[in-house]
Amino acid sequence: MTTFTLAQIPAMTGRTVVVTGANSGIGRTAARALAAKGARVVLAVRDPAKGSAAAATMTGDVDVRRLDLADLASVRAFAEGCTEPIDVLINNAGVMIPPLGRTVDGFELQFGTNHLGHFALTNLLLPRIRGRVVTVSSGGHRAGTIDFADLNWERRPYRAFPAYAQSKLANLLFTAELQRRLTEAGSPVRATAAHPGLAATNLLGHLDHDRSLLHRLQTAVTNRLAQSDEDGALPTLYAAVVDVPGGSYAGPGGFLEGRGAPKLVGRSKAARDGGVARRLWTVSEELTGVTFPLPAQRVR
Repeated sequence: MTTFTLAQIPAMTGRTVVVTGANSGIGRTAARALAAKGARVVLAVRDPAKGSAAAATMTGDVDVRRLDLADLASVRAFAEGCTEPIDVLINNAGVMIPPLGRTVDGFELQFGTNHLGHFALTNLLLPRIRGRVVTVSSGGHRAGTIDFADLNWERRPYRAFPAYAQSKLANLLFTAELQRRLTEAGSPVRATAAHPGLAATNLLGHLDHDRSLLHRLQTAVTNRLAQSDEDGALPTLYAAVVDVPGGSYAGPGGFLEGRGAPKLVGRSKAARDGGVARRLWTVSEELTGVTFPLPAQRVR
């Protein structure tokens, strides 16, 4: 498929979709598009009031539930409240380049929210997922490294962008290892990933440089390259509904993957390291106390 638009989303009647961070940006756009196609969409949001405001802009069957990915107790409570089958889980929520912060459980905020929160959520929901897990990463993953000696920035001076890049690399390593485990378990569920390009991932405003110069640069770049939220959501929707292989990574097909119709795209060498993916999974289980719930398929 060389082009993909909202009109090409198939009928979703009878299917349930959970979208984290669905109160704004590409999460809200994806949720609205899927609800319009007949899906029952659960808006998993930190602020229920903002979630309700977003839901009011949507047609179809939408439900707002509280989920704070920076609090593992909240993740567990949300998962316990999801008793129905889930066809698609979209791990969309995230934080980008904030000052140094910690989750309720003491993890560096970006690693704890973007990776560990979604890691725990996915594994807790997995026995009820019957279709696909889509995790939103970023082109910024290419600058990332996984520092197992200091995943939570407790020994190094904190640097916001490297911390963000680590969390986005972790998203792709998580997707790869999840798919490996699903295949080993004989599960039909597919794990895919996506990135929105420049839309909703505009990092320039978070960098610590001269603000007046930065503002002019940001405006110029945005006017030329940035996509709308609707276009930025297309890779996520593509990864959620198009018949692509497990482990696929979707992004914009235009210049430097900044914009354009979605297609399957490449990833960094670090994101293809199976040994690091398995090690990260083990460490993530230890940090969250959540393990992969499906048994390996027996070979007869």
